[in-house]
Amino acid sequence: MIVHDKNLLNNLALIEEADLLENAGFISKEQKKIIKNELPSFKVQNNILVRLGFFLLGAFLYLSICGVISLMGLTSSESAFLNICCYLFAVVGIVGAELLSNQTYYRHGLDDAFILGILLNIGVGVFISTENFETGLIPAVFVAIASFLTYRRYLHLLSVLVFCMACSAVLFFGMFEIGDIGKTILPFAGMLVSAGFYFFTKKRIKSLKEVYYYNGLLLANSFCLILFYLSCNYLVVRELSSELLGAEVQPGQDIPFAYFFYAFTFIVPVVYLVHALKTKDRIMLWISFAVIAFTVFTIRFYYSVLPIEAALTIGGLVMSAIAYFSIQKLKNKESGLTFKPDRINNSTAFLDAQTLIAASAFGMKPEVKTESPMDFGGGGFSGGGSGESF
Repeated sequence: MIVHDKNLLNNLALIEEADLLENAGFISKEQKKIIKNELPSFKVQNNILVRLGFFLLGAFLYLSICGVISLMGLTSSESAFLNICCYLFAVVGIVGAELLSNQTYYRHGLDDAFILGILLNIGVGVFISTENFETGLIPAVFVAIASFLTYRRYLHLLSVLVFCMACSAVLFFGMFEIGDIGKTILPFAGMLVSAGFYFFTKKRIKSLKEVYYYNGLLLANSFCLILFYLSCNYLVVRELSSELLGAEVQPGQDIPFAYFFYAFTFIVPVVYLVHALKTKDRIMLWISFAVIAFTVFTIRFYYSVLPIEAALTIGGLVMSAIAYFSIQKLKNKESGLTFKPDRINNSTAFLDAQTLIAASAFGMKPEVKTESPMDFGGGGFSGGGSGESF
């Protein structure tokens, strides 16, 4: 299924881990150079600005090819061409992605333009073909399938994000099809589905053998955390209830199960934060900060205790005080939760890489015990040369 050479993908993972080890000071630049020479791999563009430039170049090339096809099609039969143009453009994207993927370049930006073009044209094409339907359920299903296939085929990380969003759209539009009952239980359905997929991806990450799937599973796992919180956030539920069910909350009244949504909005960010600190999960820590900020926004949206200027000033002072005392508390700790920078930023990506690199690239052998030329005498325990008698 994967178009890329799996050996080159494994070598790329080893080289990336070697870069982390070199940045952490475990190996030298000369050793990293030896590793790169011994392990053939893809040419990867890690500079985001350069990759963005190649993406724009690829998008221009893609649009130029589609423009030529449009000129040829519109001159023959305009009505027939408009019905199939998006599918033709999707085929162009597939051909371009296949040609670029057979090169020694990987994650360089040009492939992003063609792969995203495939998903966009499939979504638009199916939407045009099913314009008589009231919802976007069918386009969402096709985009979810297409994005899953493009990730499995090209290992395109953005396709995972599109897949997660499309699956969420399938869930929401599917609940809309049920009627008012589906719209009512939509928050609980979103919460349960996201929790199920979170534990599924977590289990897959722990049992993962193909290291090149790690980033995709990690992105899906993080998306489930965000979707889980937003599914039952009070602000989201109340506003969606107003839009979907037409329920207007009168003064002195509230939405059904309001206490549950209030508790969910406050408890989940705390659980995320505590679990992130306990397991030292950096991504969950970032997500916990984001959902805490959204919780504050939720409270502020409905209950304005102070003017916005005073609230921002007091909030900034409180956060500064917390940051200062946290730094003072953690700056001298050597292990656990500490303020000191990590020697390895992504230690969970490929934990055995150091051993594999040292064994495969350097040809290291087990340490051989040599006899000391000095005779220390007896010593029944740990003494260097003392006997058991005077």
